[in-house]
This record gives sequence, structure tokens and C-alpha cells, in this order.
Amino acid sequence: MGSLPFTVSDLQTSTSGARSSPTLLCTPLMGTTVDQMLIEMRKAKEIGSDIVEIRLDCLRNFNPRPDLEVLIKRSPLPTLVTYRPIWEGGQYEGDETKRQDALRLAMELGADYIDVELEVAHDFNNSIYGKKPENFKVIVSSHNFHNTPSSEAIGNLVARIQATGADIVKIATTALDITDCARIFQIMVHSQVPTIGIVMGERGLISRLLSPKFGGYLTYGALEAGAISAPGQPTAKDLLDLYNFRLIGPDTRVYGIIGKPVGHSKSPLLFNAAFKSVGLDAVYVHFLVDDVKKFFDTYSSSDWAGCSCTIPHKEAALKCMNEIDPIAKKIGAINNIVRRSDGGLMAFNTDYIGAIAGIEDQLRGLNGTNPAADSPLAGKLFVVLGAGGAGKSLAYGAAQKGARVVVANRTYERAKELADKVGGQAMTLAEVDNFHPEEGMVLANTTSVGMKPKIDETPISKQSLKHYCLVFDAIYTPKETRLLREARETGATIVYGTEMLIRQGFEQYKNFTGLPAPEELFRQLMEKHA
Repeated sequence: MGSLPFTVSDLQTSTSGARSSPTLLCTPLMGTTVDQMLIEMRKAKEIGSDIVEIRLDCLRNFNPRPDLEVLIKRSPLPTLVTYRPIWEGGQYEGDETKRQDALRLAMELGADYIDVELEVAHDFNNSIYGKKPENFKVIVSSHNFHNTPSSEAIGNLVARIQATGADIVKIATTALDITDCARIFQIMVHSQVPTIGIVMGERGLISRLLSPKFGGYLTYGALEAGAISAPGQPTAKDLLDLYNFRLIGPDTRVYGIIGKPVGHSKSPLLFNAAFKSVGLDAVYVHFLVDDVKKFFDTYSSSDWAGCSCTIPHKEAALKCMNEIDPIAKKIGAINNIVRRSDGGLMAFNTDYIGAIAGIEDQLRGLNGTNPAADSPLAGKLFVVLGAGGAGKSLAYGAAQKGARVVVANRTYERAKELADKVGGQAMTLAEVDNFHPEEGMVLANTTSVGMKPKIDETPISKQSLKHYCLVFDAIYTPKETRLLREARETGATIVYGTEMLIRQGFEQYKNFTGLPAPEELFRQLMEKHA
């Protein structure tokens, strides 16, 4: 079951006819009545789908001739008719002959495609031999709801499907790990017949999104998030609007965010809009990764151009890198990985750059200093609450700019460990309220105190905030924490957590593309969606 690493040659699409046309977007209709399906068809056309899949096994009272006549004749889009039996993951439990009769009838009534299961395909295809309308095509499908077999086993399966007389091969497997998708990509790229390759489940999402890159004949996109016909299926709207499905092709560079969980991340929204705005042939996806090393070993060609890295992988990913930015190395955590021209991986930590840049800009506003001058943090007393990943980032970032750093943590030992590394002093969180050796200090909260759902909490009393000229909170849910609200009431300048988020994104975009980030676009999208 091992995944072979991708070589560059695997990704060069063959010149066979299988890949001459763009990947089609097919929307499954799951209505339980003909009328519902007719409404769904119109919706699918409005969204921008190319084909609708009429799932006859979803209809409650199916009357073959009249129902098929209406559904096929009145469809505004080409039709694919499927009548999935229970033994292949569908809902039909009746007589097999009647089921196949309905599929034959769909062909006669003008359906563009029908999908028939490998188990019965040989006999079915023999029964329609010589009767197929000119542009009509038979998809022969195999569904594996347990796992994704070895490349060799998938290759044998493709040969078996072809031997039934299939016009189009469809293989759906199940992802136990995101690297399972690589074996389906390989089959799609090398297949000499039109192939639909899908890896089901959340870990298989990229097999659906990147179908146009590897020459898939079609991919499925649901009408609504609640109406998926198989596990892990995205909506048609997300494919088109979020992932720019129509712009993906054989040469598209793939970026993404690796994490677990990762589905909540808004990064694809920002990066795909940015890529599209400047016409870059690139896409940014969600990578649900369990094993970081296995992920990088499998997706190792130049087309897998880089990724953002979130919890729990920020430390584990360090071990897989060929080169690490010196500050990221000191922090001991990375969040941005770029493939070098020699194929190696280079890592950065853009979290600290984002937060520090936001703080510096506000301080310059306060002091009216010139942006080109030394950092306004130089010589400032900089108090960091929390000694985790974000705490480390801010402590190192501030120290690098010449600030005098104080680290406060729940446990003194962790505070001391970090403070020693940045040449600062340490204390417990409980001591912060009484710590004010001077006025005009800077405070950066990186603890989770005040985060949703406990929004009425704060890590430091309002009374002590009057000794600070600027307060930053890394929390961005909610945007306005109790800490920031009280800081503003005491007259301090505040910097939102969203500022760190947006600016570290600017930095990642620059690392990925070598271009300056479209800052205004990023800000508008964050405002609208976050």
C-alpha cells in the first residue's frame, strides 16, 4: 500500500486524447421526487455545473418511462443517469433486471451518460452492443468504501473496467491518509482512456479539487453542503468560487494549508482570490495531514510548491526541512514552507513578522517616527504573556528589534526557559498586575484567556493597563477581546489579533510568489469573511 513519491515526469500530462478536454463539473441530484429534481437541475445550471447526475435510487416512487422522459427532456444540462444498488453504496434494493432495464431506457430516451457498476458491466454492455446512440457514453464504476489499494491493484482494476467495454473508467476509493490520493493521481495521468478518479472522505478532498490538474474526466460538486452523494464531496459553488476550479490545469502549482483539523481555515479564500487577481496559475487547498513526513515524501515534485503549516504540525514539520530561516529555527516552530528551485524545502516563521510589523506601525503612529528609522520597539519594555508558540514568536521578534523582553507564563519554569533564550526576565502571570517599573510599556497577550467562548475573561487587570502605551492581543475570536476594550478605555493604543493574521499572510504570499501581497484585497476579504 506504499505511496510512490511523485516524480516530475508523473505530472507531465500525456498527449493521449483522454486529456484533450477540460474536466467537467457534475452535480448529483438527490431529490426524492421528479419535481424536486427539476428544481435542482435549474439550480445546478445557475451555479455553473456542466452535467447533472440523476440518482434514480433517490426517487421515492419511480415510474421509469414517464419519469425518465421528463427528467431527461427537461434537463437544462447534459444528463448522467445512475441507479445505484445497495450493494454498491446506493439506495436501490429491488430486482436487478428492472434496474438495468431502467438504465437501458435512459439511453434510449436520450441520456448523455449512464453509470453502471463493474460487477454487472460486462453483461450490461453486451446487452446494448450495437444499439448505442452516437454521443452516448457508458461509465463503468467501482467503489471501494474501505481503503485505497496499491498502485498495482488500481492498475489491474482499470484494466478490468476497460475490458467490459467501458467508454469512461470511474474508480472511487477511500482515503485513510492524504497520500492515498497520489496513487489515484498517477492512474489518472497515465490512463489512455477517459478516467474519473476520486478518493472519498475528508482526507481525499484534494483528489476532487485537483481533478483538472491530473486530467480527470469529471468531478462531483454538491448543490448544498447537506446534499452530498459521497463522503468528502465539496459543493459545486466552493469548487468554482473558492478554489477557482475552472482555472486549474496540468501546470497549476499547488499550495495549501497542512493541519489537523484544517477544514475551518480561511486561508484558501485569501490565497485563491489573490492568485486569481494577478493571473497566477496556482491553487491553494486544505491539506488534512496526519503524518507530515509521509506527506512531504509523497508530494515531492516541483508542482507541490509550498504550504502554510498550522497546529499540530508546526514543530514536527521542522524535521522535514532542508533549510530553516534562522529566526524560525530559534523559535522552534514554522508556519510557512516553500519549495526551492532545487526541490528542497525552506521554512519560515511569518507569525512573528506579522505581529511585530503591526505593533511597530502603531508605535510609529504614536511617536510620529519615520518608517525608515530604527524600530520604535528599540529600548522598549516588552511584556509577553504566555510562552507557547506565539509567545516564542513575539519574544524573539521583539528582542531582535532591540526591545527589553519580559516573559510571563502560568508556570514560571516555561517563562524562565524562554526569557533566558532572548536575554530577558521571567515571572508568573500572577505577578504581572503588580509589575510596572516604568510607564509606556508594550503588552502582548498570547495566552487563550479571553478567547471564545470565555469572552468575559482577561489576563491582566484594567488598573494595571494604564502603565502600557500599546496592547496587542493574539486572539482574534472575538476580534475585540475584553483586554483590548479595557486597554482602549485606559488610553492605550491597541493592535488586534486579526492584524497578525493578515500580515503573516502578506509575508507568506511574498515567500510563495516572490510578489508583494495584494494587501487591500486581503483586508477586504478578512473583513467580509472572518
